[in-house]
Amino acid sequence: MTFRTETSLAGYARAAVEMKTRMHEYCASTAGGEYTRAFVETLLASLPDDDDTAHAHQKLVDVINRATSAVWAQIEAYVLAPAMTAVVAAAAQALDLTGDLLTADAAPTDSGVLFLPEPIYHRNLIGQVSGIAAISWATIASPSGRSWLICGWANRDDPEDPHAARIQGYARQDPTLRSRLGPYVLTNLDMLPIAAPVPAVAPPDVDEPDRDWETAPDGRYVIADSAARTRACAAIAYAFWRIQAQPISVAAPAPLDRPARRRAARARVVHDTRVVMLRRTSALTEPADGPARWHYRVRFVVRGHWRRLTDKHGQARRIWIHAHIKGPGDAPLLHGEKVAVLAR
Repeated sequence: MTFRTETSLAGYARAAVEMKTRMHEYCASTAGGEYTRAFVETLLASLPDDDDTAHAHQKLVDVINRATSAVWAQIEAYVLAPAMTAVVAAAAQALDLTGDLLTADAAPTDSGVLFLPEPIYHRNLIGQVSGIAAISWATIASPSGRSWLICGWANRDDPEDPHAARIQGYARQDPTLRSRLGPYVLTNLDMLPIAAPVPAVAPPDVDEPDRDWETAPDGRYVIADSAARTRACAAIAYAFWRIQAQPISVAAPAPLDRPARRRAARARVVHDTRVVMLRRTSALTEPADGPARWHYRVRFVVRGHWRRLTDKHGQARRIWIHAHIKGPGDAPLLHGEKVAVLAR
């Protein structure tokens, strides 16, 4: 059972329970711990190889395993309806959290998991592309303060995901590989501090030699590290947190049939699932603030963008303004075609 074959709320709920159960079992297994250790060692390969580094590696592995295992089993799941994927992807691409102070209530829950039946793709600095089919987050404590640990997961069996194709290539050399992997494979690890400035993303190394850049499936949304101002998974998670709380979306509880509830109870997995969908499909218009000072004679498209607001307690927050058409309803639509000019 996968999200690719489901289109209804009940189907999404069944798939969420199935995936959470399998991922909880996998993260608690020896194979899951071994994969996390290998992932951390690859991620931190540039650090010196000594006893202190080995201890830091193991400590991070333990934190990831505890956090992810608890998230898959104990936390309510969200499913992002395909129609919302474009909204969240656009918001994530436009996001720059550098220097922001995020409060603990920025996320809807301290821990959570988000399934993306239509993945958002991520291209890293060496040109490899992988699908982000699920995101988990958990609040962790460290000597520097509290943070969200945000993990990005690729669907191991997605026929369109280049990362899944790489796994298949490795599996031809090692037939036991697939049995040691869960349905989702950890591919990204990000941190967002709570009540501390979000650090800037290090600029890409422009002196790197040319590489063969992998392409994502046609029509899919790609976030590239070379142009990102906030790391991909952190940007997607934050964009989802903010948008799911806005009137543009609705989080509908998904019904679950009795057999699936029983399977979840036997596996001790929380079966509650919410499907986040677009509330409105008509073009959005911005509210008027006082009398109009000018009148538009044409209609034009306003790109999606983040707007900073301050609540009555003085706390800064962001809202996502979805792309919309502005101007009188009976005015002609200005298409605004763009022309690129190359000049010395």
